[in-house]
Amino acid sequence: MDEVKIELADSGFVVTSRLTSCSGFQAEIGRRPQGTQSFSTTILKLRAMIGWTDVYKVIEATVPLYVALLMGYGSVRWWRIFTAEQCDAITRLVCYFTLPLFTFEFTAHVDPFEWNYMFIAADVISKAIIVAVLALWAKFSPKGSYGWSITSFSLSTLTNSLVVGVPLLKAMYGSLGVDLVVQSSVVQAIVWLTILLFVLEFRRAGLDTYSSDDSSSLESGIQVPSSMSTPAKDDLEDIGKAAKTDMIPGTRSFWNLMKVVGVKLAMNPNSYACIIGIVWALIKNRWQLEMPGILEGSVLIMSKAGTGTAMFSMGIFMALQEKIVACGANLTIFGLLLKFVAGPITLAIGAVTVGLHGDVLRIAIIQAALPQSITSFIYAKEYGLHPSVLSTAVIFGMIVSLPVLIAYYAILEFVH
Repeated sequence: MDEVKIELADSGFVVTSRLTSCSGFQAEIGRRPQGTQSFSTTILKLRAMIGWTDVYKVIEATVPLYVALLMGYGSVRWWRIFTAEQCDAITRLVCYFTLPLFTFEFTAHVDPFEWNYMFIAADVISKAIIVAVLALWAKFSPKGSYGWSITSFSLSTLTNSLVVGVPLLKAMYGSLGVDLVVQSSVVQAIVWLTILLFVLEFRRAGLDTYSSDDSSSLESGIQVPSSMSTPAKDDLEDIGKAAKTDMIPGTRSFWNLMKVVGVKLAMNPNSYACIIGIVWALIKNRWQLEMPGILEGSVLIMSKAGTGTAMFSMGIFMALQEKIVACGANLTIFGLLLKFVAGPITLAIGAVTVGLHGDVLRIAIIQAALPQSITSFIYAKEYGLHPSVLSTAVIFGMIVSLPVLIAYYAILEFVH
């Protein structure tokens, strides 16, 4: 049995404890009957909750991603293994095979009957706020752009919850943190990534229509190559604005465009992989069924490669650029501010609106500051919308996320 004497000079009193385990110490300093916690108490709790072992677990989960990134970069820049056309094929392999199966695999193993739906409501409100602000900016600002609104939405809302969020939130808040961050990942896959996919398909179909002199191209559904991310085509982003002008001669043309988008979405497995997964999760947990081993093995053999191949594709993309940070310093800072400031602030507004408090409130804010979703880059690359910005956000976001998230954790200990 150890005796520990803690002098909290800044609070004017002394606490003496006899401890039998580290966990006892943690529980003792984590509870104050009244008022806010002193700074000394918060730092001591932070040290007790997040040790070097927990930091190592986060590093252990993220370093392999950079290994895959480096291999992709080297295969093009140093070893000249792949041509530009082959690189594009690798991206499509990731987009249409490994990522959908990865999404299905983790979605199929959740239990929707145990979800915290107030937490999910806070997430919905926060994203609705961001969508409203970006839509108003795109419509009324002289510098407004629907294309940049889509990218800004991705930067401020879509997170890499599973790789970084699970080990870090487990260290901070235990099983509660893991449960909520997994719920956030599933909702992101089912709702927000699906909406993002729809908007990107709509944009691509519109670009195809308006860049062609043939008025019948709308009905024929011509495929725009994924390598179309040139400055000239990025300038044609504002399909929504064009839809309000004479470029679309009536409701019939609009519905023809929607028909093209619907067909493309039906052919894209990303649009329904998560839906099939959540339907299976409902059936499984309602009637206690198990997926047949042959089917599960067939999914796992490709889904396990999802994150690795996505990072490999990102490395390839970086190698094809003139500079590693292709988007420049200003856009890099802009992306990091959206990710680590705008996202958590709007989530805090949503959480307070629905009445979240305690650890659930803290977890909601911290998970909103998790680094950028890798899937968002794959979509940006495939649909030719600012992939350099998204790749930089993923790479640098994972580097700076650990100190930023720990800082959020320390600050939120003063929130009651």
